[in-house]
Amino acid sequence: MLPTENRLRRRQDFAAAVRRGRRAGRPLLVVHLQAETMDPHVSGGITPPARAGFVVSKAVGGAVQRNLVKRRLRHLIRERLALLPPGSLVVVRALPGAGGADHAQLARDLDAALQRLLGGVAR
Repeated sequence: MLPTENRLRRRQDFAAAVRRGRRAGRPLLVVHLQAETMDPHVSGGITPPARAGFVVSKAVGGAVQRNLVKRRLRHLIRERLALLPPGSLVVVRALPGAGGADHAQLARDLDAALQRLLGGVAR
């Protein structure tokens, strides 16, 4: 499970990451990253931790398949939170092929997308 402080929940945050962030596409997913944002809901100038959210549409498959993909992506992002800059917003959008992919394939695509967005720092 992804820790509560690292979850992206509000529609405005998803929109900010997608509209103002950088994007890296792979065959199974698209990753949007908006680095180091200042959250107006956090007071005292404290930099919030990196937060991640997921978009898995019905094109991926049925409810069971979509939830499986979300669980796998959550697990993968949790392992990579230390690589993300503090205060960054990450949105991972699963493409239709993600429903038939295994854990290793999702990990490869996620790592490649993060490496491209972070400039070679990812695994």
